[in-house]
Amino acid sequence: MFPVTLPNLLTVARIMLVPALVVALLGNSSSSDVVAAVIFALASLTDLLDGWIARARASVTTFGKLMDPLADKLLVVAALVSLVSLGRLPAWVAMVIIARELAVTVLRLSASQAGVVIAASPLGKIKTAMQIATLLTLIAVHSQPLAVQLLLYLTVAVTVISGLDYFFGLRRRLSEAGSQGEPQLVEPAESH
Repeated sequence: MFPVTLPNLLTVARIMLVPALVVALLGNSSSSDVVAAVIFALASLTDLLDGWIARARASVTTFGKLMDPLADKLLVVAALVSLVSLGRLPAWVAMVIIARELAVTVLRLSASQAGVVIAASPLGKIKTAMQIATLLTLIAVHSQPLAVQLLLYLTVAVTVISGLDYFFGLRRRLSEAGSQGEPQLVEPAESH
């Protein structure tokens, strides 16, 4: 059982919205896209609120630290895979974003094993905001006008840049932490 706090309940709600998002996206009704867009927007809002509430109320829990990033990744991956299956997103774009998220998750685990605590950075927050905006746009807009395509490719670029920044910044900071012999708080490019 997890500690019953409002941030943790919001995280669990986000996880529970993932299957609803997939069903809505893959549905054949005329209102499927609207329902999917509302579900995705609501799930994204819970991501914004749970962290803010946890910090404001000093109710950060181990459950939240582990499950919040997992819930985020489940939501993004579910949307990406569904959009690829609908032909609204090139598969290579989804693979770049998913590969970056998996790589960062592995790096975070390695850093925590080395005693390095990872905090959010502005570039990581920009990446997350852009991914959410892009996915919401792709869910809501069937066609892909130039503006949507530009947003998509800009999001891919920011995703890759933030991943590289994360990797090289973390590598340098792990080296510094090893030479100092104590846990460090680092600021690489990741939102959670």
